[in-house]
Amino acid sequence: MDPTSPTAAGRWARPAFWIALYLALIALPLLVLLLGDRPGGGGFAWDFALIVGYAALAMMGVQFALTARFKRATAPFGIDVIYYFHRYLAVVAFALLVLHVVVLLVTRPEAVGSVDPRVAPGYMSLGWLALLAFVAIVLSSLLRKTLGLGYDAWRRVHTVLAVLGVLFALLHVLGSGSYLVTPAKRAFWIALALSWVLLAIHVRLFRPLWLRRHPWRVAEVREERGRSWTVAVEPAHGHRFDYQPGQFAWVTLRASPFAMREHPFSISSSPTRPGRLEFTIKALGDFTATIGGIRPGETAWVDGPYGTFGTDHHPEARGYVFIAGGVGIAPIISMLRACADRGETRPLWLFYGNRRWDRVVFREELDALAGRLDLRIVHVLGDPPDGWEGERGYIDRAVLERHLPARGEELHHFVCGPQPMIQLAERSLRALDVPASRVHSEIFDLA
Repeated sequence: MDPTSPTAAGRWARPAFWIALYLALIALPLLVLLLGDRPGGGGFAWDFALIVGYAALAMMGVQFALTARFKRATAPFGIDVIYYFHRYLAVVAFALLVLHVVVLLVTRPEAVGSVDPRVAPGYMSLGWLALLAFVAIVLSSLLRKTLGLGYDAWRRVHTVLAVLGVLFALLHVLGSGSYLVTPAKRAFWIALALSWVLLAIHVRLFRPLWLRRHPWRVAEVREERGRSWTVAVEPAHGHRFDYQPGQFAWVTLRASPFAMREHPFSISSSPTRPGRLEFTIKALGDFTATIGGIRPGETAWVDGPYGTFGTDHHPEARGYVFIAGGVGIAPIISMLRACADRGETRPLWLFYGNRRWDRVVFREELDALAGRLDLRIVHVLGDPPDGWEGERGYIDRAVLERHLPARGEELHHFVCGPQPMIQLAERSLRALDVPASRVHSEIFDLA
């Protein structure tokens, strides 16, 4: 595709717009502080520490927007990328917050005063509480699995700490005065903080209210290979659910949509077969280990679809290469089913990594799809059975080079599976001179 064509220009314009908006949401609150009256006499270190603190608070606040799941804003990037962006920007914001505290402690310890809440001003104690809340957020997020903190419990704690941290920080800056020396500036920052809280309310109240009016019913639960299960759901009131092959949704089972017990799962069914959604899930975590106990007739809540991982986003490709590991086949089987139903004639390759042959999910269906499509399937096993003549080990450069055409840069590549497998596949494709714009990875672990 010509990079100057209108279609290509549109693809660049949309992400550029949302990136510019994000930067504006961070910069505008800081620019407001510089308008009109400003405090004087503090010196460079004092002003630097204050501005860094305000910047940290603004970044923390905009985090609520990043996780609000606005489909139009996340579409140019993919919501999995947005969640990773959210995670790393939270670390940056926290680093700025720590810098704010350290600079003040080193240059103006008398302004910081005592940490003892019995003698310290209330606004300073609130500042320390905000810092503790953000410390708890960062540590519990980065070390969630190490700490053995369950996903559901972590999400509830994360939300409560985030709201309290931002509110405590806002009360801290309002109490300290500093750059908020005029009623207009104070009103602006109060309105800004309220908008952040409203975003949290939108996610935790208004969206669950909408979901509650659109329930689903479990139609089937069937066991697959590799300790995986496929859960099929159908809309209880017959409402439409339009999606593209390769997308995912947040699913709530055996809980209210208000309970914050939703989990992201790839859709394994195809939109060419409407009226029913299927999610293929591996029994791995605290919730997924119980998935086989779900029974037909139970109520489900589905929030979606989300994601840009799919062939429909790249119709110009000469062909498609799919690289999957384990249950990472779920979004890829959705694309393959859609390709077969649509009569796709372009060449397709599937590299599917598993440890053992008896754990290959959808093994028989993949063989059937190979008969309907121009599909070459390459199974790669880590622990192959006796007499195995196929590929062994990992899906690396050597495996890809043996089976892909020389001009693989004309193809689009879709990678889904465990993070180490994704990283290896991406490195291997780079070594084969595949442009990054033609490699699309679906990230499993959003938290």
